[in-house]
Order: sequence, then structure tokens, then C-alpha cells
Amino acid sequence: MLAIKKGIAARVRARRKEGGLPQVELAAKSGVSLGSLKRFENKGEISLTSLIKLAIALGYENDFAALFERKNYQSLDEVIDEANFK
Repeated sequence: MLAIKKGIAARVRARRKEGGLPQVELAAKSGVSLGSLKRFENKGEISLTSLIKLAIALGYENDFAALFERKNYQSLDEVIDEANFK
């Protein structure tokens, strides 16, 4: 789990730097405290709400839409079951 958290934090940091945003600017733009942003970039620790705020500020909010999408259907029955579930 730690590797996943740190990987996400590293990608957020990379996107922030690509956009030329200092931490203080991203914190202000997103509404996430500077301390929370620093802790996230260093330790990977952040609330889901703050992570979503950062994603919105960086223009990556649509990445959450695919987070738990069904990957591949194994049979036609799975397609039908999912259609009936909705």
C-alpha cells in the first residue's frame, strides 16, 4: 500500500512541477493546506477529499471516473448482470 501512496504522490508532484506550480500556489489553488500538500508529497498521506481537490486543481479530476471501472468482461452473462445491476 505504501508503494501505491508514494507513487500517486510522486505523480502529483511531477504534474505540479510540469505546470510550474510551487507547492504554495497549488495549495492555494486547490484549497488544500500547504502542510497537507507537503505531507502528501513526502509521505503519501492525504485525505480523499484533499486528493480530489488537488486533482481538480491540476486538471486530472476525470481520472477518478475510471478508478474502479470494470476491466474486462469474461462472459456475456457478466455484461447482462452489470446492465441489470444499474
